[in-house]
Amino acid sequence: MTTSDAPKTETPAAGRRRVWLLWLVAGIAYAIDLGSKLAVVAGLEGRAPVPVIGTWLELRVQRNPGAAFGLGEATTIVFTLIAAAVAVAIVRVSRRLTSTPWALALGLLLGGALGNLTDRVFRSPGSMRGAVVDFIAVRDFSVMNLADWAITCGGVLVVLLSFRGEELGPVGTPSDAGGDSGPARQGGVGAS
Repeated sequence: MTTSDAPKTETPAAGRRRVWLLWLVAGIAYAIDLGSKLAVVAGLEGRAPVPVIGTWLELRVQRNPGAAFGLGEATTIVFTLIAAAVAVAIVRVSRRLTSTPWALALGLLLGGALGNLTDRVFRSPGSMRGAVVDFIAVRDFSVMNLADWAITCGGVLVVLLSFRGEELGPVGTPSDAGGDSGPARQGGVGAS
């Protein structure tokens, strides 16, 4: 087998760069969400809605103890546990992450989940039952926040990447990448 025929494998450093991209995207999404919530609570809560695009899009602070569209208000702790489970799952999956698109998608999901999880843990009434601060009101649709947007964008990317067959990273254990399997090593095509 010639050098040009050899399978291309990524170094562990390349995979780590993707993990750092995930953390960078998650950190930026989380910081923007947290900063926007602090700003709107300080400046807009208890005030009249601020029109952005007429009455179609306005800034209006609303506390949401449930999920999207105000569903499940009595089960706030369930949504808290789901957000925590999503964050843990993403952190576990990140160990084998070598794909830049997946790093972006999972970073958006993680940042959004942590943004809403922070509200659930630290906002009134507290004890993992806090209400999420929503403030982007789209007429006849929903009131949401930037964490919700990050989760939605990340979710859409996950669906697209899944349909395209894009892999998170290497399948199997790290030792599989350099093992003795494959046609060239078993006397198949390309064997010398």
